[in-house]
Amino acid sequence: MSKGSVFGGKAHGLRLERMHASRQFRDGTFQNTAKVAPGLKPGTAFSTLGEYFLGGQARTPPGRLPSENPLEGWAKPAETGLRATWLGHSTVLLELDGLRVLTDPVWGMRASPSSLMGPKRFQPMPVKLSQLPRLDAVIISHDHYDHLDYPTLLELARLDVPFYTSLGVGAHLEAWGIPPERITELDWWESASLARGELRITAAPSQHFSGRGMGDRNHTLWSSFVLESPRHKVFFSGDTGLTPEYGEIRQRLGPFDLVMLEVGAYHPAWGDIHLGPENALKALELLGGGAFLPVHWGTFSLAIHAWDEPAETLLRLGEIQRVHLVMPRAGAPVEPARVNGVEPWWRLANAPREASHPAGEVAGPVG
Repeated sequence: MSKGSVFGGKAHGLRLERMHASRQFRDGTFQNTAKVAPGLKPGTAFSTLGEYFLGGQARTPPGRLPSENPLEGWAKPAETGLRATWLGHSTVLLELDGLRVLTDPVWGMRASPSSLMGPKRFQPMPVKLSQLPRLDAVIISHDHYDHLDYPTLLELARLDVPFYTSLGVGAHLEAWGIPPERITELDWWESASLARGELRITAAPSQHFSGRGMGDRNHTLWSSFVLESPRHKVFFSGDTGLTPEYGEIRQRLGPFDLVMLEVGAYHPAWGDIHLGPENALKALELLGGGAFLPVHWGTFSLAIHAWDEPAETLLRLGEIQRVHLVMPRAGAPVEPARVNGVEPWWRLANAPREASHPAGEVAGPVG
């Protein structure tokens, strides 16, 4: 099986024709609906660099974070039909009426094309990649390294599981040995039905950007995703800034039993392409509410804020706004309908890790 390059592949043929036909593809690249720059906002570079080098925030945990081994929980069916296991960052194992869907799987040690440089995860995953139960689908929201992980995808390529992703991202997957018949690429508002069961997957708008190397900025699309089983609907944001398109998503695809929104790696200087806690709560309101599982935090240091600031801010604001927060420790399978209250487990970072919670394996070097 070809391993390809960590940077992925390039689209051609029918894939490229589909990309060019997208309403989001203009002037040679994919674009957000609103005019949004992917970099720092004008006039913020100097102050942001000063904060980066002189800021006093603790950007990594002071000790090992508590986590759980999910294997015992996964062995039992979800009584309500909907269960979610946050494994770290934006990786969540969703169980909808007996079907299992994995979002943005990242087991690699670094969110980087290099095994020596780049953001390093705070600790290994709470479960080994080889210990996952049988998957019915994998969703890849976009091609950034903290969402599309080369060593993880090489491992998943060996499994008989279909992949659902945004336009153009399939070129990377094929370059890494995943057969084209197992890849479904979707434009915004396009849907596909899972062959193994009753599950509908729809790509929806998000406000972000893409790229894995020099010269490929915005050559692939970025998306949020909606998963609909006979009894449940789940929204997964991928990476995004606050966009009024969330109101349209609610009208066309809602309401949702579970909403997963990114809350980490944000800053006012790049606030149009990431949410952060405050904008995540605004997005939740636009989406019509529902149980809220925050993702994209607690795993890598990708911004200037303290590592636990997203969780602390969300907990404070969520209590004021009476939001149904679902904030389990990594590896804990939870049924959102049965979650009442939040245990601030991240404050236990100095506590020793229990022997019954083994570290997960890393899928291999990124280089």
